[in-house]
Amino acid sequence: MKTTVKKTIAALVFAILLTPAMVMAAGGNAKLYTAPIDINDKESLRRGAKAFADYCYSCHAATFMRFNRIGKDLEIPEDEIREMMIHTRGSKGEPTKIGDTMEVSMTDEYANAAFGTAVPDLTLTARARGADWIYSYLRSFYVDSDRPTGFNNTVFADVGMPHVLWSLQGLQKPVYKTVMHGDVEVEELDHFEKIQDGSLSRVEYDMFLGDLTNFMVYIAEPIQVERRSMGWKVLLFLVVLFGFAYALKKEYWKDVH
Repeated sequence: MKTTVKKTIAALVFAILLTPAMVMAAGGNAKLYTAPIDINDKESLRRGAKAFADYCYSCHAATFMRFNRIGKDLEIPEDEIREMMIHTRGSKGEPTKIGDTMEVSMTDEYANAAFGTAVPDLTLTARARGADWIYSYLRSFYVDSDRPTGFNNTVFADVGMPHVLWSLQGLQKPVYKTVMHGDVEVEELDHFEKIQDGSLSRVEYDMFLGDLTNFMVYIAEPIQVERRSMGWKVLLFLVVLFGFAYALKKEYWKDVH
């Protein structure tokens, strides 16, 4: 129980610390694209869950999400969830259960040695960074021979993460333009130039990222669909209650002059 509380506090602190980075990315030279988010689209969320399992979950945990919750919310049978997402074992070698949280075997020590930094938990990233930031970040990797991984990113400069989706997107390089900010010349990104095609077209890749981002928005707050639905019901109840209260007030005070 204490461990869970500590992890929750750590994740909240991590989310707070990431907020300034989000503001800088939104207000600086990085261009943020609008993510096609619709958490009511369960087909998109199911595709996003598979994308997350195939390309993110081997390194990134989502420790505040449980496999069976995903299956229940997205209407995926437990057998399919096991086959699609559960590829880990516990610290003692026991099989991961459907009700377990989405832990990974990668330790911070290994991540620091491999990537130069600990790999963040992705459960709350959509709330900390924003959907547009995630969507734009995944679109903005480019070839950079000066980086250890061979890639850099225009949204997150000098990122330690390798471009794990390069075979889908292909390879690209940034093309910059000079603009005047007052009396100062500044280099800003104009567009990306394709170097090598990937297995997906530009439209297909953007749709793939949209589904993946949509899923990350969902796991950041899985209750949000129900919360919004309940919110409208509460507002309707208050409107009806106001009518009854107003009628009662009129009846009570009608003889008072």
